[in-house]
Amino acid sequence: MLPTKGYAAHNDHDPLVPFEFSRRDPGPHDVLIEILYCGVCHSDLHQIRNEWHETIYPIVPGHEIVGRVVRTGNAVTRFKPGDLAGVGVFVDSCRECENCRQGLEQYCEHGMIGTYNSWEKDGKHYTFGGYSNQIVVDEHYVLHIPEKLDLKGVAPLLCAGITTYSPLRYLKVGKGTRVAIAGLGGLGHMGVKWAAAMGAEVTLLSSSPSKEADARRLGAHEFVLISDEQALKKRKAYFDVILNTISAPHDYNRYLKLLRLNGTMAVVGLPPAPQQVEVFNLTSFRRSIMGSQIGGIRETQEMLDYAAEKQITADVEVIAIHEINTALDRLARNDVKYRFVIDMSTLS
Repeated sequence: MLPTKGYAAHNDHDPLVPFEFSRRDPGPHDVLIEILYCGVCHSDLHQIRNEWHETIYPIVPGHEIVGRVVRTGNAVTRFKPGDLAGVGVFVDSCRECENCRQGLEQYCEHGMIGTYNSWEKDGKHYTFGGYSNQIVVDEHYVLHIPEKLDLKGVAPLLCAGITTYSPLRYLKVGKGTRVAIAGLGGLGHMGVKWAAAMGAEVTLLSSSPSKEADARRLGAHEFVLISDEQALKKRKAYFDVILNTISAPHDYNRYLKLLRLNGTMAVVGLPPAPQQVEVFNLTSFRRSIMGSQIGGIRETQEMLDYAAEKQITADVEVIAIHEINTALDRLARNDVKYRFVIDMSTLS
């Protein structure tokens, strides 16, 4: 076993504290990664505070992991020591169901195994995440990180990046597509960047006038206040795609009315309470609402390669690990532009 250092929450209300635990020794197909940077996702906050009522304590969060390969098992063929590597939201799946065979491991019929707060296949151990100095993962679930990208800004691509990239690709967003991004946070700012890079006409929908300058800097062509009735009236039945990244409770119907014929609202934000939809907002103009969850390994690698081609990374604020509790409090107040990333060298 490998002695490992990290930060953990032991209940839903006390701060995260230093925590020592053990990783498994790398097996034949495993890769041992020294973690260099780990993003701080809003899901981390939900899990730490047990807001989804499924947290297993102690919990070591973190599923936006970038590091360097230290050791490989004797059957590993895709990585060698010294390679840059990434780990996203999951570290295993059944590998046998139809979805896994299609490279859609995030929709594993038996449930993907999360990078943290998830039971391993043996049902006896649970996973610890990237707020730590090292991690051991089967090579099939490890990603190649392009050398020419800023590693700090790459880390959030492993969740925020792929969460927004996947539905835009699925909906074939490109030149001539009218796309609205609802919300400008960790997810939303990546949605704007991707949609603009794909050649779409991009509008940012926000409840905050102060977000306009950043929205345009990130690539949005237009900015609309969701409270501005006249502006909404002008864009009624206008958009082909709305990427809804909002994690707070809000009125879905206000956004659905902005979709044109056959338009789709892709939901990637996760409000804590059920949302109501008026059926007539769907049946008129044959609109659709869909959900989307990260991406499979193949698509996530595609996203990383596309990011390298377009020179796209997340806008980040780098913190030391001992600042994590302050960062989580700020994240709860949406006081970050647009993703905290932990420099894991500060753990030592």
